Amino acid sequence: MLALLKNINGDKALWAVVALLGLFSFLPVYSASSNLVYVVGNGTPIGHLVKHVVFLLFGFGIIYGVHRIPTHFFKGLSLIAMPIVIVLLAYTLFQGNVIGGANASRWISLPFVKFQTSTLAAVVLMIYVARYLTKIKDDVITFKESIVPLWVPVFLVVVLILPANFSTAAIIFSMVLILCFIGGYPLKYLMGIVGSGLVLLTLFILVAKAAPDLFENRVTTWENRIESFLNGEDTEADYQIEKAKIAIATGGIMGKGAGKSIQKNFLPQSSSDFIYAIIVEEYGLIGGFVLMFFFLFLLFRIVVIANGSGTVFGKLLALGVGLPIVFQALINMAVAVELFPVTGQNLPLISSGGTSAWMTCLAIGIVLSVSNKEHKTSHSGVDIDETNPLEVLSGQL
Repeated sequence: MLALLKNINGDKALWAVVALLGLFSFLPVYSASSNLVYVVGNGTPIGHLVKHVVFLLFGFGIIYGVHRIPTHFFKGLSLIAMPIVIVLLAYTLFQGNVIGGANASRWISLPFVKFQTSTLAAVVLMIYVARYLTKIKDDVITFKESIVPLWVPVFLVVVLILPANFSTAAIIFSMVLILCFIGGYPLKYLMGIVGSGLVLLTLFILVAKAAPDLFENRVTTWENRIESFLNGEDTEADYQIEKAKIAIATGGIMGKGAGKSIQKNFLPQSSSDFIYAIIVEEYGLIGGFVLMFFFLFLLFRIVVIANGSGTVFGKLLALGVGLPIVFQALINMAVAVELFPVTGQNLPLISSGGTSAWMTCLAIGIVLSVSNKEHKTSHSGVDIDETNPLEVLSGQL
C-alpha cells in the first residue's frame, strides 16, 4: 500500500476531493437502494452497496493507471479511439433492443454490466477536439478546412447519440462548442455551427413526428418532459419532480439523518438520477450545499490544473474532459430542484452505476495526468508534451 501511495502523483487536492466524493457516496447509495429492493424487488441493499463499491474501486484503478500516462500520449490515442467509438455508437443505436420499456440503444450488454457507449464517446471526442485545436493554434483557421477533421466527427458522434439520449448529445455538443471557444476557434464559425445544429435538430424532430415508425427515437419523451417542466402537467416526469421536491422540503436545514429518507421508497431512480434529492432529505440543505461546494471545488482545481499546464494541449485537455463532470453534476442538482427539465443525467461519483462512474474516473485520471509534474519534462529538462520525440533525440545528439 505504501508503495502504491508513493506512485500517486498529480494534484493532491483533486485526489482528495474525488476520494471524499467516492467515500461519501456509499451512504446515500446504500440508503436509496431500498427502492430497488422493496419496490422493484431487485437484490438487497448490501448487494447494491457492494456492487457500487466494486465499481468505484475499479474506477479508482482507472484513475491510477491513466494518471501515470504522459499527457501527450492521449493525442495519438484519440486518433485511434475515434473510429472505434463511432462504430460502437452505430452498433449501440441500431441494436434496437428495449429494456424495461425504455429504449436500450444506450447500452451494450457485457458480462456483469451494461456499457453505455455514449459516456466513452464523450471523453474520446473531447480529447480529439483538444488535439485538433492544439494542432491549428498557430494557423489562420478557415471554416472549410475544419469541416472534415473537426465537425464531421463531432456531428457523427452527436447524431448517433441523439435518438436515444438527447440530454447527453446536447451536453456533448455544448461542451465541444465551449472548448472550441476557449481554444480560439472563430466565434463567427461557432455561431454558424450552432445554427446548423438547430436546423438539423428541427429536421430530425419533424421527421420523427411525421414518421414515428421509421426509426427508434425518444422525441415523444422529450416533449412530455419539456411540457411537464413548462406547464406542470401530470406526467411521469412531473411525478418524479414532485417526489424530489417533497424530499428536499422535508429535509429542512439539518435533514432527517442518514438512511431515514421516506421519499426514496416512492421516487423512481432514487439511487441514480434523483439521488441528490435523497441526500438533501437525509442531510438537509447543509449537506446539499456541502456537496455542491465539493463539485465547485473540483471545478476550481480543474481550472488551476489547466492554467498551470505548460502546453496548449494540456490546458485544453484538462478543461475538455474536466468541465463536463461539473456541468453534469450541476444539471443533476438543477433537475432535482426543478430548475431544469428531467434529463436522466446522474450525479458523477455519487450515483450508482458502472460505466458512467468509470468514464468519470477516466476523465479525472486524464486531468491528473495533466497535473503530473513528472510528465512535463524529460530528464534533460525539455518539454515533451508538444515536442516531436525525434526532435528531442536529435537535439540531444
